[in-house]
Amino acid sequence: MKLKDAVVFVTGANRGLGRQFALRALELGAKKVYAAARDPQRIAIPGVIPVRLDVTRPEDIAAAAAQCHDATLLINNAGIADSRPLLSMEAEAALTAEMEVNLFGPLRVSRAFAPVLGANGGGAIINVLSVASWINSPILATYGISKAAAWSLTNGLRQALLEQKTQVLALHVGFIDTDLTRQLEVPKAAPLDVVNATFQGLEQGASEVLADEITRRVHDGFSAHPEVYLQAISR
Repeated sequence: MKLKDAVVFVTGANRGLGRQFALRALELGAKKVYAAARDPQRIAIPGVIPVRLDVTRPEDIAAAAAQCHDATLLINNAGIADSRPLLSMEAEAALTAEMEVNLFGPLRVSRAFAPVLGANGGGAIINVLSVASWINSPILATYGISKAAAWSLTNGLRQALLEQKTQVLALHVGFIDTDLTRQLEVPKAAPLDVVNATFQGLEQGASEVLADEITRRVHDGFSAHPEVYLQAISR
């Protein structure tokens, strides 16, 4: 799928990677970019159309799909992360919140926009996932669980939307230099580099993009011994 003349809908577009997706889509010639966030007044991107969207609210999703009926590319970027230990008393609440946003959010938004994309020629969906889809870490244990589930969802969507010729692309990446990782002393990828790699993969017809070195290293290690998923993400 080409970005030129595409109509793009980005969730979580008020900051970080979502904002960079919206900006870069315009630079690459998208005809229109809908930038969605819980508070659309916080979207300060010249040239985009702000849309109110909380991915945990079905009524917001239905209204967004009706408003943005010309969309050809959906970017499921909205996500949250929690660092509480897996066996802490608060972990279940953290995981529940993360699953609502990171798993059920993309499911609900994709379900609402699937007929929109189909009516507009098939289009594409990009799901923002993580190296944590494959390997866990004490600092992001519940987040990793939610992203592993979102990876499986992405693979399911690819099959479900095959007949209507909707390209479904999984973006896997490690830590990105955004507000979400501000407190973490770890190597971080630049948002623009991640977005460029993703859009390049999209235009090449890819089903998966591995956007940084740690992600490629983990992906390459699945056949290694000891198995890579038995290890923790290195800080």
